[in-house]
Amino acid sequence: MEAALAASEAHTGAIDFELWVTEKADALLRFAYILTGDVTLAEDAVQDALTTACARWNRVSQADDPEAYVKRMVVNAHISWWRRFRKREAPAAEPTRTAPPSPDGSTARADADAIWALCATLPDRQRAAVVLRFYEELSYAEIAVLLHCAEATARSHVHRALAVLKNTLSKEGAEDA
Repeated sequence: MEAALAASEAHTGAIDFELWVTEKADALLRFAYILTGDVTLAEDAVQDALTTACARWNRVSQADDPEAYVKRMVVNAHISWWRRFRKREAPAAEPTRTAPPSPDGSTARADADAIWALCATLPDRQRAAVVLRFYEELSYAEIAVLLHCAEATARSHVHRALAVLKNTLSKEGAEDA
């Protein structure tokens, strides 16, 4: 697929939008899901971003990294959704502890679900900062650019989110003892 993209770019001078979407759609959906925590919201964010990207594809395809450009559009689409619908969200239920490890891998999945449930309890900006830092492995400077804030604010979001998660896990550990 990379060869097709390179051939398309060499032939037309720009990457073909449909070909690019065919290659990158799954990665964008995974990124959006990790960012939003909801399949429907992820699909909506990616659809909004790709709709905008299609209309501006000449400029987007000329960017140093079109994928990063579109990921930024996904983040912006989700931030816009936060602003519109924040008051409609209901807090998530308290996460439950998982069972001891099992040989079939279900424990790993249960642990991942528990971690996601904990992350879902974080405020939107903190959750986004944690996802961008630990899932996307971005620097604080890159997170700051994506979230339209100062680098110190991005560090603060991650620090506060980790403190909340640590506190929640400590409380659950004390309750289990």
